[in-house]
Amino acid sequence: MIAIDLTGRIALVTGATGELGRVMTRTLAACGADVAIHYNNNEAKALELQAEIVATGRRAVIVQADITNQASIQAMKDTVTAALGDVDIVVANAVVQYGWTSVLEQAPEDYRSQFESCVMQSVYLAKAFAPAMIEKKAGRFIGINTECSMQNFETQSAYVSGKRGMDGVYRVLAKEIGPHQITVNQVAPGWTISDRDRANGTERSEGYERTVALKRRGTDQDIANTVAYLASDLAGFITGAYIPVCGGNVMPTI
Repeated sequence: MIAIDLTGRIALVTGATGELGRVMTRTLAACGADVAIHYNNNEAKALELQAEIVATGRRAVIVQADITNQASIQAMKDTVTAALGDVDIVVANAVVQYGWTSVLEQAPEDYRSQFESCVMQSVYLAKAFAPAMIEKKAGRFIGINTECSMQNFETQSAYVSGKRGMDGVYRVLAKEIGPHQITVNQVAPGWTISDRDRANGTERSEGYERTVALKRRGTDQDIANTVAYLASDLAGFITGAYIPVCGGNVMPTI
C-alpha cells in the first residue's frame, strides 16, 4: 500500500481557520507535516486548531496576516521560518468574503477584494516562499480555486474574475519555477459539505446533486485529500494542473 507521507515537511495553509482550511490543515498534519496556521481575525479558532494538532505530536504555530498586503505576507513568512523552518508546502486557501449579485449591482470594491485576495495573494506568497524552495530545489504551491471559474453563472462575476486571474498566475508560475522541481497546482472544489452543513442539517441539495455525475456533494475531506496528494511525492510529476474536485459537475476539456 502506498501512503502519503509528509514527514519532515512544513506546510502553510492560509485561511486555515475556515471551513475547508481546518480540514486541510488537520489532514496535512495527519500525513506527518508540521503546520503553520494562518488566520486574519479569528485567533481563538487558530489557537484551538493549534492545540488539536500539537496534541497529535506535530509542531504547529499560528500566524496572523493580511493576505492582500505584501509586507504582511513577508512578515508571516519570517515568523513561520523562525518557528518551524523553511516552508515546503504553501496552500493558498484564504479569500475575502462578500455578497454575490449581478454585474450591474456588484460594488466595484468587491472586484478589487477578489483581485487582491486571489491574484495578489498568489503573487505575494510566491515572492515570499519560492526563493527558499528554489534554493532547495523542491516545493509545492497549491491554490484553492473553484468550479465556479468554469461555470460563469449569474452573480458570480467578481468571484470568477478573481479565480480566473489566480489561474493565470498559477499556470505561468508553474512554468517559471518548474525547472527547480517545484510544482504549482490548483484544486477546484464544488459546492462542498463542511461542518457548517453538518451542524445545520444542510448536507443535501437535490437540485445541485442532479447536475453532478456522482449524484452527491463532495466533502471537506475530499478537498483535503486532494491537497495532501498534491503536496506529496506521489504527485511529483504533476504541475500546472487545475483539478476539479466536484464529482464531475465540471469537466475541463483537453
